[in-house]
Amino acid sequence: MRSDRTNRVTALLLEVPGDGRPMHERLTGAIRAAIAQGRLGPGHLLPSSRALATELGCSRWVVNEAYVQLTAEGHLETRQGSGTRVAADPAVCAAAPPAGGAVDPEPPAWHADLRPGAPDVHQFPAAAWLRCLHHVLTDPGWSPPVFAPPAGAPRLRQTVAAYLRRARGIPVDGDDVVITCGTSHGMAAVARVLASTAAEAGVAVEDPGWFRLREVAAAAGLRPEPVAVDEHGIDVRAVGRAGVAAVVCAPAHQFPTGALLSPERRRALLAWASRTGGVIVEDDYDAEFRYDGRPVGALAGLGRDHVVHLGSVSKTLHPGLRLGWLVPPPALRGALLAAVATSGAGPGVPEQLAFAHFVESGGYDRHLRRMRRTYRLRRDALLHALHDHGRAVRPDAVPGIAAGLHVTVPLPPGSDEHAVVGRLAGLGVTAIPLSRYTIRPRPPALVLGFGRLSPSRAGWVAGRLAAALTDG
Repeated sequence: MRSDRTNRVTALLLEVPGDGRPMHERLTGAIRAAIAQGRLGPGHLLPSSRALATELGCSRWVVNEAYVQLTAEGHLETRQGSGTRVAADPAVCAAAPPAGGAVDPEPPAWHADLRPGAPDVHQFPAAAWLRCLHHVLTDPGWSPPVFAPPAGAPRLRQTVAAYLRRARGIPVDGDDVVITCGTSHGMAAVARVLASTAAEAGVAVEDPGWFRLREVAAAAGLRPEPVAVDEHGIDVRAVGRAGVAAVVCAPAHQFPTGALLSPERRRALLAWASRTGGVIVEDDYDAEFRYDGRPVGALAGLGRDHVVHLGSVSKTLHPGLRLGWLVPPPALRGALLAAVATSGAGPGVPEQLAFAHFVESGGYDRHLRRMRRTYRLRRDALLHALHDHGRAVRPDAVPGIAAGLHVTVPLPPGSDEHAVVGRLAGLGVTAIPLSRYTIRPRPPALVLGFGRLSPSRAGWVAGRLAAALTDG
């Protein structure tokens, strides 16, 4: 018989301590220690919750809680249809010291990539996605058309419209939605339309802000005008003074400051657009990930006549899918649809329909609920670790709401961002200085992405950051 440990259930020889803690905490620690000691290697298939509960004489809830916690930490990977396995790149975790007081040596060095804007692609629901793709390609009722309409597959447009109505509060139907290859693709279409109607028109961009969108606008011939962002979002009065034809902003969770556009400024921005005929480009890039309350509705839900809404699955599923959408104002729909149609091929039709089926079957909502729990745990772990090293880093000064996949961490006054980033690189941590996203100077800070950082590694990262600041 073929022997392949990655395809068989590994018998667990766990030493679950009887130290008085709740059983699920003790089981979590025991599995974590088994991974750290190498008794459970990458790819090992763990028993089902029912089988392990029977073996240990506990409830399935205990086992499920342990598996969920270790999956969120990055030690395990759970995929529907393929069981629960030790992650291919399991998190470095400290096992309990062996009896006699001897302490294991420091774990081998590893690298932490904290560049912002990237989800944990290892959490992609591959099994569910493959089932949806198989359904689309084999069910006659879902047969993909040979050539999709320029606006995208009608089934997906209807599905996205239903999702935007219930999740983002935008009153749209399928005819209002245009499928794109992502936010940058949608922004390129908007910029082309604006540039064709007003030569050398100005566009207000958030400063700091995501540089890719202002680069796309500039490439189309628009003139980016930086507008400051504070704790209430973009400065709407400054937008008015800039004399621009459009403004690009992220109202639900500004990048990188994390600010939420206040209700007053939302109303003021819509009033500016109505008064001047300006266009608001709403980048809704990670609004699904809000951890301290319900996501705030989209700006387009308050008034569609002057708002172009851009969304994608780059943060929620995988940037490699190259799948997004835009909802244009009715007056711009024809021009924007033509710009998208002449910009090149859009997303593959099978992928469009697979996503439609994934949403309609409830898989997308389940995935979002799971990832909200995962990312919230990772964010909390990083902030708590920074607090433990608070002499060098002030986590209480981290701006913005609890949302998204990154935090902006202020550095002590006078710090040299680039020098700190260089020292961190030497310590095994890739970080991005705030100045990468600014046009005008701002106080020093780092923008740290926590989406791929397991909680067990947060203390290691915080210690390296403290060391990099101390060395300076």
